[in-house]
Amino acid sequence: MIPVSEVSLDALAGARHSDPFSLLGPHRTDSGLVIRTFQPAAERVFVIAGGRGTEMTRRHPSGIYEAVFDGVREIFDYRLRVVYPGGYSAEIDDPYRYGRMLTDYDLYLFGEGQHRRIYDKLGAHLMRVGESDGTHFGIWAPNAERVSIVGDFNGWDGRVHPMRSLGPSGVWEIFIPGVREGQRYKFEIRSRAHGELLLKIDPYAFAFEVPPLSASVVTRLDYTWGDERWLRDRAHMNCWFDRAMAIYEVHLGSWARIPEENDRYLTYRQLADRLVPYVKETGYTHIELLPVMEHPFSGSWGYQVTGFYAPTSRFGSPTDFMHFVDVCHQNGIGVILDWVPGHFPKDAHALAKFDGTSLYEHADPRQGEHRDWGTLIFNYGRNEVRNFLLSNALFWLHEYHVDGLRVDAVASMLYLDYSRKEGEWVPNRFGGRENLEAIDFIRQLNTLTHGEEKGSITVAEESTAFPSVSRPTHLGGLGFTYKWNMGWMNDILEYIRQDPVYRRYHHRHLTFSLLYAFTENFILPFSHDEVVHGKGSMFGKIPGDDWQKAATLRTLYGFMYSHPGKKLMFMGSEFGQGREWNFDQSLDWHLLEEPLHAGVRRFVQDLNRVYAAEPALFEMDFEPGGFQWIDCNDTDNSVVSFLRRSRDGRGVLATVLNFTPVPRDGYRIGVPVEGAYAELLNSDADAYGGSNTGNGGLVFTEPIVSHGHPQSLRLTLPPLGFLLLKPNS
Repeated sequence: MIPVSEVSLDALAGARHSDPFSLLGPHRTDSGLVIRTFQPAAERVFVIAGGRGTEMTRRHPSGIYEAVFDGVREIFDYRLRVVYPGGYSAEIDDPYRYGRMLTDYDLYLFGEGQHRRIYDKLGAHLMRVGESDGTHFGIWAPNAERVSIVGDFNGWDGRVHPMRSLGPSGVWEIFIPGVREGQRYKFEIRSRAHGELLLKIDPYAFAFEVPPLSASVVTRLDYTWGDERWLRDRAHMNCWFDRAMAIYEVHLGSWARIPEENDRYLTYRQLADRLVPYVKETGYTHIELLPVMEHPFSGSWGYQVTGFYAPTSRFGSPTDFMHFVDVCHQNGIGVILDWVPGHFPKDAHALAKFDGTSLYEHADPRQGEHRDWGTLIFNYGRNEVRNFLLSNALFWLHEYHVDGLRVDAVASMLYLDYSRKEGEWVPNRFGGRENLEAIDFIRQLNTLTHGEEKGSITVAEESTAFPSVSRPTHLGGLGFTYKWNMGWMNDILEYIRQDPVYRRYHHRHLTFSLLYAFTENFILPFSHDEVVHGKGSMFGKIPGDDWQKAATLRTLYGFMYSHPGKKLMFMGSEFGQGREWNFDQSLDWHLLEEPLHAGVRRFVQDLNRVYAAEPALFEMDFEPGGFQWIDCNDTDNSVVSFLRRSRDGRGVLATVLNFTPVPRDGYRIGVPVEGAYAELLNSDADAYGGSNTGNGGLVFTEPIVSHGHPQSLRLTLPPLGFLLLKPNS
């Protein structure tokens, strides 16, 4: 009889034993070798070695078997033959004969929050150990009494594959031979705190079932990339600072659908075939995707993530998404992902109270809960949590080759009192409202991503006046590459909502942004948030009939593209979608059959073409020398005019915008260069659905002093129109 207590066997049988490897598998004893296995569904079990079978003895009625090999000192190679009721048998490899896979150095780095590729260690990884193919599983659950893998391969029985605890690290692991790609699994966790049995997804899983199903799926990230040239060129770019950047923001589930197939989604591969050519044809330089990480509720648009390391299975497999990114790059289009490190949902199968305690989140709801969104806040002060997120950022940049991350809801991360009343938040150690741990996390994020993935960018959706968001960390900034200019967006949308007759009273909304335009590296966004929840579409915000709406929209886009800053436009806005965006419906592509909407799209296409061709419009976006007002004070006519300059000083463009429906003949602006000026763009051209009012494509300066310049142009301003003028060299 081997000296193993019945208490230990009872604990193992009841799935409560915290160290199953101390009982199961092969163990040397004073008299020889003992092998134990737990096969609750078996009728008989044999140890197979050297072509011979040794029947095991049932040591516990639950199905714990053991075989004793007297006098055997060395552990030998063996398999188990399990005979089930009815005579069916299967030969299996014993996972409990394998040693540790994770090293002490892995655990040390993880505990310090410094393991850059922790996703290669935790989660599920197909591998070959010796002569056996299988899957290694690893999970962090420091407050668990016991953790088991359950899945297709063990009847979802938590008693069959309890994992090895790696001590104070809180990490558990097991290698299970025979577990194949595509098999589903979860972690069954018994909480040490209260004995509750939890069934959780793998936070590091590379794939999941299609929602509403939620099991993790064993997946190998294996793809042959064809974007070497793109990545090589990107590494030498200065984060697009001095390049044209026009971003097309997309929600993959509603860009287009297949109506004849029950209105189903396009797959990642179909999107590569349809979306990428459309974006390229329209002239955008980048696609920004609303979160593609796995999420259970489509109505969250992806912003309530459960699978941070997995592209959603709604549209296909991980390799399908890699193909999409690859096709973008091969067509000269960058890919930016919305990334959500600020919060996560309370779904019981995901991160919330992962091991029965507040593991990823703060325990105190004053620190750990977003009441506005019904979500939980990451505990950025915990090394392992910070490691989870930092490694995740690097994961998308490295494994999926994406070019940037737009970080959602940064303001909610920066401030402890964000959307909280007095008494509902906990001050920092200095008594202030800044979340010092989140600020440290953000700086580390930006330092890591910029340092390890050359040419990649990070973008902050940050709506407050927090200083130096897009300034380097070594200068005291947060280190983001870019910041969304929410102030400009709110001002200009407030302006265009006004009836033209009243716009003179709101002129400051046109000009105020230039007081701070160079304090950050700004992106000018017309994002998804502005076309939902009763705000109306871009087309629908504008007063007047459809002609006036379309004309104003074209002029607004002209202002956006000539204003300092990179550009972002949400899908559908480029052709003037009339209704608000609905995440559950395709865009109204039929509108392109109507001349006004087709004209808006054609204008955006030409705007992108001219923008990319004229360095004056992008080279000095973040330097005051790239911009000069001609006249910002013509409130009575609701007209503004200004110059944009290239870095070498030779490229000069003049922009004039008329935000009233009144054509203006003989309108004079001063210009710095003598000679002929070509109309590069006139938003009122008949090709765009306009009235074709303008200057015949060419206008000549007159030696009349105006606006501080010795030469001036006498222009005809189209109604609700935008002119972009370039001196002929």
